Amino acid sequence: MTDVSGTWDSVVNSPMGEQKSTMTLSQDGDTVTGTNAGATGSAEVKDGKIDGNTLTWKMDITVPMPMTLEGTATVEGDKMAGNIKAGAFGEMPFSATKTG
Repeated sequence: MTDVSGTWDSVVNSPMGEQKSTMTLSQDGDTVTGTNAGATGSAEVKDGKIDGNTLTWKMDITVPMPMTLEGTATVEGDKMAGNIKAGAFGEMPFSATKTG
């Protein structure tokens, strides 16, 4: 099973430009928890799940407006890539590199 525990430098290509953040993830079986901290604040990674090499999670944010982000990424070693669904704003490309 893929292990995503650790620190990841992530980038979301949003309508407001590149949004960089640091995801700190912990994995217990197929359950993933953690935090995502960036320039707009910190959000809890919730409902995280790893299925094979596919990671799915949600985050509630308040900036630039309150919404729930839904992430899906394919994990390959120390890299992951996928999309973040941001409500009415649609999907935005996401990528991350494990740094620790």
